[in-house]
Amino acid sequence: MADKQKRLALVASRGTLDWAYPPFILASAAAAMDWEVGVFFTFYGLPLLKKEIDAKVSPLGNPAMPMKMPFGSEGFQNIEWPMPNLLMANIPGFESMATGLMKKMFKNKGVATVEEMREACIDMDVRLIGCQMTMDVFGFSKDDFIEEAEVAGAAAFLAFAAEAEVNMFI
Repeated sequence: MADKQKRLALVASRGTLDWAYPPFILASAAAAMDWEVGVFFTFYGLPLLKKEIDAKVSPLGNPAMPMKMPFGSEGFQNIEWPMPNLLMANIPGFESMATGLMKKMFKNKGVATVEEMREACIDMDVRLIGCQMTMDVFGFSKDDFIEEAEVAGAAAFLAFAAEAEVNMFI
């Protein structure tokens, strides 16, 4: 009797740059291990299926954001953030600066972009499933998303997840 293929079911509910990576990293790693993978994108994670990903870093609501980050380029080795996150979130341009610095740090470390990670998932037949209810609530249509995105409701995803050995909410 052949071994049953393992299955991973992920729920991606956040769409900031730092939260865009985990579902694609986990999905591509499991797919590379020959697991069947489905990722259900709901609420703020749904825009990760848009044709153009515009994920940004937001310190607001992220108390774990380090006050000192090694951005890895000359002059930015150990930038210190001597202010609380709530204050940083209200500084004009901070979000854009933090996003640019994080993308630069990832590039300097050889980390693939979110778009490249998503493309790797597509190449390995990961199911990328957009939540129908979230689409309706936020006013998205199927045309707003990449061609490879499926659209399904929670019940359809739960049927997939019920057969998974590993279920994760990100």
